[in-house]
Amino acid sequence: MNFSEIAENRQSCRNYDPNREVENEKLENILKTARLAPSACNGQPYQITVCKGENAKNVALATRGMGLNKFATDAPIMLVISEKPYVATAALGAKIKKNDYRSIDIGILAAYITAEATAQGLSTCILGWLDDDEIRKICNLDEPVRLVITLGYAKDDDKLRTKKRKDIDTLVKVL
Repeated sequence: MNFSEIAENRQSCRNYDPNREVENEKLENILKTARLAPSACNGQPYQITVCKGENAKNVALATRGMGLNKFATDAPIMLVISEKPYVATAALGAKIKKNDYRSIDIGILAAYITAEATAQGLSTCILGWLDDDEIRKICNLDEPVRLVITLGYAKDDDKLRTKKRKDIDTLVKVL
């Protein structure tokens, strides 16, 4: 699958097959690809905590505030993305330029994870609605949790939806 095909086929899954486990080899490939994601000053200011079994269920429950993300408990793996401190050069650049490079880096990491998962035939959903304190307790983390990515196989009847995106002329400005 080339990148355009990955982009066409990747969607936020909300219909996981709870009886189908993710093969370790596929998970390892996703994590190896995630390691290659670019970041400011190559600092990789994040940690990926892989949650399976009861830990995954507990993390999923911690994303269900106000009735949201009900589907998450069916995903067999939860990837918890927490923030880590900047390396010195990125910290200096962030302060001088008043830019939050960690958030940018975490977004790029999430894109790499979800793209590779799609290439591996897996489905994902990026969750930003979460209970930071609860997930930190579950995962024994000191730093803020920024995202949780559900990972698993979509149910067979989960069809690719039509993508609703802005028109290219609205999205892109050429000077």
